[in-house]
Amino acid sequence: MRRRPVRPPPAAPGPRRTRAPLPSRHRFRVVVPLVLLAFVVSVLLVEGYTTRGFSGDQEGRAGKPATGAPREVADGGPVVDTTHDHPRTYRAPAKTVVLTFDDGPDPVWTPRIRAVLDRHGTPGTFFVTGQQAVRHPGVLRDLIRSGHEIGVHTFSHRDLATLSARETDRELALTQLALAGAGGVNSSLLRMPYSSTTAALDGPSWSVARHLGEKGYVLAFVDQDTRDWRRPGARAIADAATPDVPGRGTVVLLHDSGGDRSQTVRALDILIPRLQAQGYRFTTIAGLVGADGLTSPVDTGTLWKGRVFVTAVTVSDTAVSVVGVLLLVVGTLVLARCALMLVLAHHHAHRRPHPGAGRPVTRPVSVVVPAYNERLCIATTLRSLAVSDHPVEIIVVDDGSGDGTADVAESLGLPQITVLRRPNGGKASALDAGVRRASHDLVVMLDADTVFAPSTVHRLVQPFADPAVGATAGNAKVGNRRGLLGRWQHIEYVMGFNLDRRTYDLLRCMPTVPGAVGAFRVTALRDAGMMSGDTLAEDTDITMALHRAGWEIRYTEDALAWTEAPASLRQLWRQRYRWSYGTMQAAWKHRHALVERGHAGHFGRLGLPLLAVFQILTPLLAPLIDLLTVYGLVFGNPLLTMLAWTGVLAVQTVCAAYAFRLDGESLRPLWTLPLQQIVYRQLMYLVLVQACLTAVNGYRLPWQRLKRSGDVVLPPRLPARER
Repeated sequence: MRRRPVRPPPAAPGPRRTRAPLPSRHRFRVVVPLVLLAFVVSVLLVEGYTTRGFSGDQEGRAGKPATGAPREVADGGPVVDTTHDHPRTYRAPAKTVVLTFDDGPDPVWTPRIRAVLDRHGTPGTFFVTGQQAVRHPGVLRDLIRSGHEIGVHTFSHRDLATLSARETDRELALTQLALAGAGGVNSSLLRMPYSSTTAALDGPSWSVARHLGEKGYVLAFVDQDTRDWRRPGARAIADAATPDVPGRGTVVLLHDSGGDRSQTVRALDILIPRLQAQGYRFTTIAGLVGADGLTSPVDTGTLWKGRVFVTAVTVSDTAVSVVGVLLLVVGTLVLARCALMLVLAHHHAHRRPHPGAGRPVTRPVSVVVPAYNERLCIATTLRSLAVSDHPVEIIVVDDGSGDGTADVAESLGLPQITVLRRPNGGKASALDAGVRRASHDLVVMLDADTVFAPSTVHRLVQPFADPAVGATAGNAKVGNRRGLLGRWQHIEYVMGFNLDRRTYDLLRCMPTVPGAVGAFRVTALRDAGMMSGDTLAEDTDITMALHRAGWEIRYTEDALAWTEAPASLRQLWRQRYRWSYGTMQAAWKHRHALVERGHAGHFGRLGLPLLAVFQILTPLLAPLIDLLTVYGLVFGNPLLTMLAWTGVLAVQTVCAAYAFRLDGESLRPLWTLPLQQIVYRQLMYLVLVQACLTAVNGYRLPWQRLKRSGDVVLPPRLPARER
């Protein structure tokens, strides 16, 4: 991430000046995600269609009576030419065998079968699927170079009798494109999937056969089906391929793909010498119909179209393989994170007091409230602080407000309150001004839209009995939970923020003391360089600086605060965009902690990697779960896909329920969790992607203030710990 100079923008004209280069940079942040999304969707579509599975010819129509084909076809030979008005069939002459292989080319078994045929000087006819041809072009080219015949077995092995004429034509066109790209040939020889003998042709199949004849295809059926897919043994397969009537010609069906074909390979070494010893000769389908060949080279234009198609499939295969690995990584990380949080959160909830804890901290505390245009909510915030059960002085730092925020604060007439008016300089500067004005060595900081419980300040400062503690993080909750958006953020705060903080507390690597509820030792703040405007996440920045200065940071889960969460998607986007970008700025700024010693090194080698993995990397890769869920519903097994997705949701629900239990919250909002996974989570993905692209592009994001509603109040019934 490029480091850029960061200064808090002025209140009014400043942001307009910084937006001058925004249009081109904005296009970058919009175009790149759209291009990536289009690429991924294209890859999945190509992969999904070109890997659509098939059952195999074992589900053919052998033995069914012909109900639609003309008698001369049903009783005729296994090769049918319907390219003319009057169908014509061909049989294998006496002492002549055609060995045909379906469903390939396969990278393992096709070369072995070809090697046996070549060793015995025997030609084979391979009916290939387009799916296999585009994935194994080298195997197909080796067959062609060895002089074997290539026929069409459709692209995805679909039953043509169940398709419309347009779908059939598309299957064949894709197969020819695959043959052109993989082998440089086209073929007018075709075997319909799930077909067997001409005697089994029914009405729909015969209609398809006539349509294929109009397209110029010669159709190949069989005389003898070895059923080698059942793997009855090499000798049994060889026996099934041997003509029942000595000397009779035959077209034999075998398979070179679709499973373990080792028995087929061994059967050929038995069958070919046996038939050769009986005086049989081997030929191809073209040899039966008296043609020089049923395959032909393609022209240059078709060749390059085919190569582009093969390349697209190759790229899709590679991309999906990478996606599969990444999905495995993400799934492992998500499950590991859930397990880790549950175990550590349980331990945190039942831990003993910290060894450094001593007498209760009762000395007065300074509370700093930075405020910029907070007229709607400042009174509620200050009244909640005024009834604190811990002695406090309250310093309101009015940062150049234009809506009378300072006047509202002064009009309350509360003796603990001091209002400090100053020109606008940004939140970090306002906090520093409040700390300098503070009369006490412990300072509590909170946002002007946050409401404290009466006991919050007292509980927040108790860890300072340990002189090694430089800061404490409180338990921030959503104070406006009405509507789906409020409930979703409530779930996120309880599960995603506070459960995480329990884990970080035990690991001694807390990355953020939230701006809504945190306390600091003034000495520690000075050691860390005070609040900085270098990033848009001043709370994360100062927390990391405290770690690097050697101070311990604790989480006080019973120090409760209710803050105003964004009430619209637009406001939420702006807030999380700033949070995500600011967090990356802070992590980059303090990257040198990775190589430092002592407590700084502990944070750098544990806290920063955890932050990078679980707040940046995993959320960036998490959309793969949703994309592959859609992929599975469309191209895979919908039932298994939904079971997998439901399983992931169940794990998250368990984590959320336990987090709510630890926080003393009602479980009722969890009914919205499935909807959160479908809507809210996608928005968070986009926010993080945009923040990462902003960082890559080097744009200095201006501070974006949220629109306040002022409707945060203490809940009518406080959690049990407050009663």
